[in-house]
Amino acid sequence: MTSAAALLSGQTPLAVRMRPVSLDEVAGQKHLLRAGSPIVALADPAASSPGAVSIILWGPPGTGKTTLAQAIARSSGRRFVELSAITAGVKDVREVMQEAITQRDLYGQTTILFLDEIHRFTKAQQDALLPGVENGWVILIAATTENPSFSVISPLLSRSLLLTLQPLTDDDIGVLVDRAIADARGLNGAVSLGDDARSALIRLASGDARRALTGLEAAAAVALSHASDAADSDERGAEKDAVPPAVTADDVAQAVDKALLRYDRQGDEHYDVISAFIKSIRGSDPDAALHYLARMIEAGEDPRFIARRLVISASEDVGLADPQALSIAVAAADAVAFIGMPEGRIPLAEATVYLATTAKSNAAYTGIDAAIADIRAGGFGRVPLHLRDAHYPGAKRLGHGRGYVYPHDSEFGILPQQYLPDELRGRRYYEPKNLGAERDISARLERIRRILDGR
Repeated sequence: MTSAAALLSGQTPLAVRMRPVSLDEVAGQKHLLRAGSPIVALADPAASSPGAVSIILWGPPGTGKTTLAQAIARSSGRRFVELSAITAGVKDVREVMQEAITQRDLYGQTTILFLDEIHRFTKAQQDALLPGVENGWVILIAATTENPSFSVISPLLSRSLLLTLQPLTDDDIGVLVDRAIADARGLNGAVSLGDDARSALIRLASGDARRALTGLEAAAAVALSHASDAADSDERGAEKDAVPPAVTADDVAQAVDKALLRYDRQGDEHYDVISAFIKSIRGSDPDAALHYLARMIEAGEDPRFIARRLVISASEDVGLADPQALSIAVAAADAVAFIGMPEGRIPLAEATVYLATTAKSNAAYTGIDAAIADIRAGGFGRVPLHLRDAHYPGAKRLGHGRGYVYPHDSEFGILPQQYLPDELRGRRYYEPKNLGAERDISARLERIRRILDGR
């Protein structure tokens, strides 16, 4: 069993030790690991073609880009060379290419070049990769956390397959944490993991495997240190060592130096906090709204869920009192999808403050619900003849379109005319409030209704 001293001695990080040795051990990314997929074909040692296609892996940190590259190399038996765009230059790339040619010509061995952080390479540095990729000297596996459309040169993109990695799910992170506890490469059963601690690690990871394993390693060191101290002060310490200490939620909090929020993304706290968030926006309290936004972000809530709720709030609570609100909420949702987290917190906060501080009206929301209620109660009636489609043969003989007046023939674009069915004539669904932009809409609508009614 791994000792506390070994865990605390600064050995190779747990996240590195637990890197999968084959694609079978990779957690998540099932959409990229189906039979016959480019990655699976690249990892197959029996593949007939030694010059498989180069690939660019795009995804958030901790989703397995380096893991996939190394698993491919180990499974395929190909020569593997790793460079980081942070430290490597054109000279390093050219040396790899020359050695790859030598290995191919002398030993018939194909080289996989894994280039991490390719978005940090300049255009000239990326140009140096082109001959090797185009001529098959190397199989390039490049990794990036930024959109390759903007960070990778077009010639390199056109010669590679772009594969998008998704954030790991809670179940994926749970598999990795459990494996690290038991595996001989990991903690080898030196500790056990309480349910609360496991949930906390998964929540704090936010889909990042490296973050989860780093947190686990630190929390295990804390738990083992506590157990060692207790054993030193207890004559029966040696006997207690037979039972591995349990990592608790407090150990996790101490290890990551971060308060653990009580927040279950599938439970009551999830619904309570989002409810308080929306009600704070509706109540025009930006400070409370930002507080609940921060709680969700720190607890690892899906930012896309938060963005969707902002779009709903802009439509339901702000409405036409500020027509710009919906555009800002949608823009925030697009920005989060585009840039990801943690930077995504900024557009989310911007939209939250805007919605909380602008004028509010639910008139459009209550209007559509009132209209739906009438329809469900059978209050719909026949479409008036003059509004019916008159373009198909025989329609005019049925009176369709007869008496319809074209609004654009009027100087003001509005003419007296009935649009609702006879059964609902005079029914009002939209009643704008005297707030924000709806103040102007209300005055204009009153004039419009007078003209439509012929008053």
